[in-house]
Amino acid sequence: MTSKLVDLSIIIVSFNTAQITQACVRSIIKSFTNTSITYEIIIIDNASNDKTIILLNQINSSHIKIIENKTNSGFAKANNQGVSFASGKYILLLNSDTLILDKAIEKMLIQYKKDPEIHFLGPKLLNNDLTEQASAAPFYSLPVIFGALFLKGDYWGLTRSSPTKFIKTDWVSGACILTTKENYQKLNGFDENIFMYMDEVDLLYRGSKLQLSTYFYPNAKVIHLGSGSSKERTEPILQVYKGFIYFYNKHHSLTEQYLLKNMLKLKAYISLWIGKVINNSYLVKTYEKALEMAG
Repeated sequence: MTSKLVDLSIIIVSFNTAQITQACVRSIIKSFTNTSITYEIIIIDNASNDKTIILLNQINSSHIKIIENKTNSGFAKANNQGVSFASGKYILLLNSDTLILDKAIEKMLIQYKKDPEIHFLGPKLLNNDLTEQASAAPFYSLPVIFGALFLKGDYWGLTRSSPTKFIKTDWVSGACILTTKENYQKLNGFDENIFMYMDEVDLLYRGSKLQLSTYFYPNAKVIHLGSGSSKERTEPILQVYKGFIYFYNKHHSLTEQYLLKNMLKLKAYISLWIGKVINNSYLVKTYEKALEMAG
């Protein structure tokens, strides 16, 4: 696939989210009405068996470029694949289950260009009802993980939050991240050993080690529907467990790995016990698998 040079390449990975992906792409095109920014939308479809390709072709826009994979290569690998085809200096990593409000992408790009300290930039994410969605966070130290597992850390703003001011943060949600192709490739992109979840945390953690800074920009707003490709709750929880373990094995000491696994086991034991007491087959099934995964 060859492309002419553009200002911005938008990378979207899709998997069986036909109508959601179509709505996402339409919202992007609408947001760029009367803009001087040149852009391309590169969609990597991970072997969807729904009507994704048909619905995307119905949009009939010269900005859209579709890569059809024959197998589901995962979120990380597909994003890396899309970036390799990108012709823009700037790239926007965007989930298929998002809707661009107003001129959010253009606002992000303007802010990015005027502040040389920004290397990665995330917008304020909103739920479908326009309430705030926590999307800026500290890295997952053991206390932060404890808060996430046992204290409803997101609810209290202990783990993830939705700031009202432009701030530097450790990481932002992978649902929408603006950077440059140079920065992304300097880090060799997403770690392809991570199939789903923790991709952005690992990427931005590695970036921080190279003094690449991440910022949160609340003036740009994007709806994130969430779990667009997840049809049930068990798999996301198991992927989070897998992501925590992989991240700690990769970046932390043996002692920290040991403590993490014991926290994950405790969470699994408690949830499994609750599931049996209230006769909830979902909890039992999910946390039996989670306990096995935690070793």
